[in-house]
Amino acid sequence: MSSPQQFRELCRLEKHTGPTSGVLPGFVQANLLILPSSAAESFEDLCFRNPVACPLLTKTVDTPHRLENHSDFIKDDSFDICRDFPKYNIYRDGRLIEQKTNCIDEWSDGHVGFLIGCSFSFENALTKAGLVPKNVARGSNVSMFVTNKHLDTVGIFHLCPYVVSMRPFKSCDVERVRQVTRAFKKTHGEPIDWGFDGAQRLGIRDLNNPEYGDPIEISEDEIPVFWACGVTPQLAVATVGHLIDGIVMGHTPGHMLILDTTEAASLSSHT
Repeated sequence: MSSPQQFRELCRLEKHTGPTSGVLPGFVQANLLILPSSAAESFEDLCFRNPVACPLLTKTVDTPHRLENHSDFIKDDSFDICRDFPKYNIYRDGRLIEQKTNCIDEWSDGHVGFLIGCSFSFENALTKAGLVPKNVARGSNVSMFVTNKHLDTVGIFHLCPYVVSMRPFKSCDVERVRQVTRAFKKTHGEPIDWGFDGAQRLGIRDLNNPEYGDPIEISEDEIPVFWACGVTPQLAVATVGHLIDGIVMGHTPGHMLILDTTEAASLSSHT
């Protein structure tokens, strides 16, 4: 594949159903949450209050085929938020009930879809700086962990934990890693913590057993580096799901939408 449009078509045809780390480097990737309209306003406010964990890119307008400022993100007319991700999680009452390659049957006119920035978007910049993330080198998913850190409360969203993604780096490279990723404010920015003491501060007990994604080996000369993660909104839904009336949909962790927005365009519009 040579373009995001072609990749989205592969997803639509269910020919790509796997993770997207390392796919089409240089283009922005996005997480997904689709909510009933009754919870949508509170969730949008949650994003504004918590821009590091939930960096809101855009949302749907009345239909799964149209986004606010659509042309900033998607250049073709075939877009479908219910089919253009490789895989979807389906929730009811905060419980994951199914994983599917589309969520056409679950979408209704009362749903609103939100696209959230994804840290896969800065992996190309790290790679170009000679700081290749292990998950990219190995073609695997990242490790993602639930933490003891909570989002600022908004509306029904109360005591919702942060999820973080983890990538190992040498301790001597952490400052460069911070510098490279700091500019990517709409895709989580720089790490929120690092080191084994950082894992303890975040309440992570077993780095070999992530709640989401794949385990990643940490070599003797490396330390874990943690970024806020766009799976956080789905955990928020699981936390307060009993307060949300209706079906909620999200991407399966690691299985992102690839936008037509380039890394360079994203940086120039959000710095």
